[in-house]
Amino acid sequence: MRIAMIGQKGAPAIYGGIERHVEDLSRELTRQGHDVLVYARAWYTPKALKNYHGVKITHTPSLHTKHLDAITGTFTATLHAIFQNYDVIHYHGVGPALLSFIPRIFSPKTKVLVTFHCIDRYHQKWGLLARLVLWLGEKAACTFPHQTIAVSQTIQNYCLNEFKRQTDFIPNGVVTSVAKGEVLLEKFDLEKNKYLLMVARLVPHKGAHYLMTAWHLAREQNPELFKDYKLAIVGGSTFTNKYVKDLQQIARGDKSIVMTDWLNGQILEEMYANCALYVNPSENEGLPISVLQAMAYGRPVLLSDIPEHQEIIDDHNFLFRNTNIISLAEKITNLIKDEKLRANRGQVNLKLTGEKYHWEKLGKETADLYTKNDNIDTRLKIA
Repeated sequence: MRIAMIGQKGAPAIYGGIERHVEDLSRELTRQGHDVLVYARAWYTPKALKNYHGVKITHTPSLHTKHLDAITGTFTATLHAIFQNYDVIHYHGVGPALLSFIPRIFSPKTKVLVTFHCIDRYHQKWGLLARLVLWLGEKAACTFPHQTIAVSQTIQNYCLNEFKRQTDFIPNGVVTSVAKGEVLLEKFDLEKNKYLLMVARLVPHKGAHYLMTAWHLAREQNPELFKDYKLAIVGGSTFTNKYVKDLQQIARGDKSIVMTDWLNGQILEEMYANCALYVNPSENEGLPISVLQAMAYGRPVLLSDIPEHQEIIDDHNFLFRNTNIISLAEKITNLIKDEKLRANRGQVNLKLTGEKYHWEKLGKETADLYTKNDNIDTRLKIA
């Protein structure tokens, strides 16, 4: 099949869960023999890059602003795609889903899908108008495409309850990883199994401020326990410079907090593979790939107790009350004290990702969905 991916910033993934999802899915579909093209925005993917591990890359322009980048990039990609005779056009995210009606009208023989990655309007960075537009995007994701994919059962239930749409549940996945070296950790003065790790866009709903404050509290209460440990925050701004400055202010003067900015490649792999504990304090998620990635390296993960996280981990030892700094500090302390508990959970996580979240399985499920109900009515109907 000839398949186009639209809605992501580009490939390969520099940062962003959707970008990582699209890269890994596209590479797996290509490995299975499909012809896959990923649309990219010039500011994210170098224009000279036209092919990445067999995945074709086509650049289209966008207006690189907080509110217009995604929708304009999606629009130009869609205009290009409807003239390419793709078998499948696959949109990613509820914002891009707003335009998924275009190929339904102008390329009626093309199968159109949308993956609903996250309920974006819950994110604190958006104002009232943006949240309304994102709600319309959710409705579009559940109205325009032939098929809608939900990456979590929480989102699947949301689509059914809010929009009466039956969706197909295909979770995010990870590429099974092997242990990496630890040489590059020296760049940030980090030691194997002596740091906690968070990898995320530095936006308020991801909760880095909760983690940093809880870290201070845990260290104050147990200085001897934490004297050799550090907290590494990997990530940077996405139109959230003020928030990043606030985080830098929290970390100012504390040598135990390391803020690395964006990382990728081997150094990021080393960060995952050698952390004592991975922490995701997010207030809202789809199904976080960064958490799955840490699990794929056999690392224990400590998560806020939001429903999406509880789909991954159901062990109360590794869940804390969402937004509760005291609860987070207590769980960090308990887990650093209990190395055996962390090691055992890490092995459980490694096995779980290999069984449930590997891309060979998820790529086949996605490809099967591309051909599901091939005799469906191609006319767009909006009830």
